Amino acid sequence: MDLSAYRLFLAELAATSGDFIRPLFGRKDVAVELKTDLTPVTLADRGAEELMRALIAKKFPAHGVIGEELGRDRPDAEFVWVLDPVDGTKSFVTGVPLFGTLIALLHEGQPVLGAIHQPILRQLMIGDGRVTTLNGRPVRARATTRLADATLLCSDWLAPALHGRGAPFDRLARAVKLGRTWGDCYGYLLLASGWAGIVVDPIMSLWDIAALVPVVRGAGGIITDWDGGNAYPAKSTLAAATPELHAAVLATLHSR
Repeated sequence: MDLSAYRLFLAELAATSGDFIRPLFGRKDVAVELKTDLTPVTLADRGAEELMRALIAKKFPAHGVIGEELGRDRPDAEFVWVLDPVDGTKSFVTGVPLFGTLIALLHEGQPVLGAIHQPILRQLMIGDGRVTTLNGRPVRARATTRLADATLLCSDWLAPALHGRGAPFDRLARAVKLGRTWGDCYGYLLLASGWAGIVVDPIMSLWDIAALVPVVRGAGGIITDWDGGNAYPAKSTLAAATPELHAAVLATLHSR
C-alpha cells in the first residue's frame, strides 16, 4: 500500500495542531477542567482536535475519525484516523514539554501509519511499521539486549500498583540500569530514536496506542501489551528496543 499521500497529510495535521497548541503552552491562565474520568482537559486538547477533524473531513470525507475528546465518526470505515491532541495533558498543564500529539491512520482496523509530534521542541516522528523518521531522518531503536544495560520509562511510577501490577513492575525497575518517568508519548519517541530501551504503561486507551505501533516497529522495536499479546487494540503497552530485551522484560514481569 502506498502511504505517501497519507504521510504528507499526517505532517499537515501535526503542523496545524502544533501551531494551535504552541501559544497555549506555559500559560497559567489556560483553564483546566476535569473529565468524568478525572483526567484533565484544556482548550489545547479540544481546539487541536477540532482543527484536525476539520482537515480530515475536507481532505478525506469518507474516512472515519476516533478522537479522545470529540468521540467517534464512522469508526468502521476502511480508513480511520485516531487522534490524541495532547497526550500528556498533566505535563502540558504544569509547563513540562514531555507531551505530544498522537496521530494514527488505521486501515481495516489496524494502525499502518503513526506520528508523535512534540510542538514545543519541534520534533515530528513518523513511522509506517518499516521505517521511522524524526524530522525527516531515519532513526533506530538502541541495540540493547540486557535489562542491566537498559533505561526504563513509565509515565507514572505509581500507576502499575494502582492497576494490580505493582510487584512485577518493582522487579523490573530493580533489574534495569536506569528508571525515569519521561513518559506519555514522549517516552516512545525516546525509545524509537535510541535514547531508551523500555517503555511500559499499565493502562492505555486506543488513542494512546494506535500511533505508537507503526512508530516503534518502524524503528526496529517490539511493542505488545503487558502480557506479550497484540499491541492494538489493547489496554496496556510494553515496548522494547530489541526482541531479546522484550523477552527479558516479559520474563521478569511474569516470574514468580
